[in-house]
Formats: sequence, C-alpha cells, structure tokens
Amino acid sequence: MPDFRLRVFQAVARHLSFTKAAQELCITQPAVTKHIRELERSYDQRLFERRGNRVSLTEAGQLLVRYAEQVHELHHQLAEQLHTLHDTTAGRLRLGASSTLAQYVIPGILPGFQARHPRVELTMLIGNSEQVAEALLSGQIDLGFVEGQIKNRDLHYEFLLDDELVAVRRATAARPPAQPLPLSEVLQHPLVLRERGSGTLEVLELALRAHGVRLAQCRVAIYLDNTEGIKSYLEAAPDCMGFVSIRALTQELVGNQLEIVPIAGLQLARHFEAVWLQGQPLIRAAQQFLRYAHSQFDSATHNQK
Repeated sequence: MPDFRLRVFQAVARHLSFTKAAQELCITQPAVTKHIRELERSYDQRLFERRGNRVSLTEAGQLLVRYAEQVHELHHQLAEQLHTLHDTTAGRLRLGASSTLAQYVIPGILPGFQARHPRVELTMLIGNSEQVAEALLSGQIDLGFVEGQIKNRDLHYEFLLDDELVAVRRATAARPPAQPLPLSEVLQHPLVLRERGSGTLEVLELALRAHGVRLAQCRVAIYLDNTEGIKSYLEAAPDCMGFVSIRALTQELVGNQLEIVPIAGLQLARHFEAVWLQGQPLIRAAQQFLRYAHSQFDSATHNQK
C-alpha cells in the first residue's frame, strides 16, 4: 500500500487546509501536522508555506503533488493486475453519476453489487453530466453515468435505460388537466430549471428548439443544481412550472404534493447512459459493475411490461 502520509499530503494539498484534510481523512488535525512534518523530514524539504491561516504549496510540494498522484495510480493498476491473476474482482472503483442518476437510479443497485463483490472499494462523484465527463477526461473516475444528448468524441457511451422528463407543478384542487395543455400556455408560467451543464436542461432546450422556442425567450424563475431543490421550490411556488425526471416523483405524486402537467407535442424522452474513455478498456471492477447494472435494469424493465 502507498504510504498513508502521502494520502495526508494529498488531502492538505487539495484543500490547502490542515483542518479540512483532517475532516476528509477522519483523523485529528495534530495527526495531519505530524504526518506532514514526518514527510518534510524524510525529504528534507518544506512542502507547505504557512502564513497565519493561509497554506500554500512550496516548489517541492508542487513536485510531490505530481508524483504522489502517479504513485497512487500505479498502485491502483498493480492491484488491478494482481487481482486479475486470481480472477477476482477487487480494488478501487471510482464511479461518477449525474445528479438524477445519483439520487434516484444508481444507489438502488449499489448494495447488491457490494454484496457480490465485497473486496471492491466504491466511491461515487456526483455532479451534472458535463462535470462527470470532465472527471472522466481528467482521470478522477473510472466509469460514469449521464443523461443528455450532446456527446464528447473522446468518450464512449453505452445505453443503460430509458427515462422521461415531465412538466410538474404544485398539486391543485382541480387535479392535473385531463387533456395536454398547449406549450404556449405552459410557457406563460415562470420556470424552475436545472443549471447549465445538466443533461436535464440540455434535453429540454433541444425539445423547445424543435418548437421554435429558445430558452432565452422563456421566463425563468430560478436555476437549481439538483432535482430535490426544484421539487421543494415548486411546492412553495404554485404559479411555477418545473421539468424533472419521472423517476424523481414517486413520493410526491402519491402524497399529492406535486402533479404532472401533460404538454401537447413536447417530446422529452431521453436515455441514461454509461460512459468511459474512448479507446480504453474498463478496469475489471468497472466491467463487473456495468454488467451488474445492465442485469438489474434489464430485469426491472422486463418486470414492468
């Protein structure tokens, strides 16, 4: 295993804070300071400049950041190769998922995968689709899950399962309209939307454009970076309309907190997809996770028919 002191160093370098590094690693701040001092004595170099509450990397610290990342990556590759020799799935698996998938889709299959592969150390980065793509390209994650239609040519995409966006508002006494409303009527309401870079907003923009409507022409009340925030906002704003995944509404529909508003002619079907670096094979743990995800979602889709 790589020296734990390197993990401590990387945490301090990442946050430029001894306190935040201690919180991340679940150790005390004096322990962080001790590990850094031991490293500095070992290399006979100061790694950080400390001026009051401000922490910055020295030239030696900047050099060690680059090599520490390589050490951890080489260790990960070595572990992967050693486990492959024994045909076992183990080691680190870094997943990334856009927020809709991370909140409503992927968590439900994590315990089952962990039960089958207890030696795999799972982590999951959560962001929007654009941030997940950036994390793959920068080597921060091994396998991502995204929604949306715009593709990055440096990434490989594989269909995972279908999804649908729906217009939603606070539940009314009159109940949802029996017939789809004209798009023009819906767009008279202030809109509550996901932030730029999200696959949800991307799908909506493309669908509106097909009707000759640009987002800039719409009245947007607020952009929020997660679906839970949109639902809470809508519950407090009866005049607003939002667009979210149908998968995010189960509890709110049953509890009569929100209602779906059908819109005539607006197609908001989309796909959830797995994504990884183009031209690079997935590590074994990622292959196993993707295979397990397909089996779970294919089974769920079959049972719904």
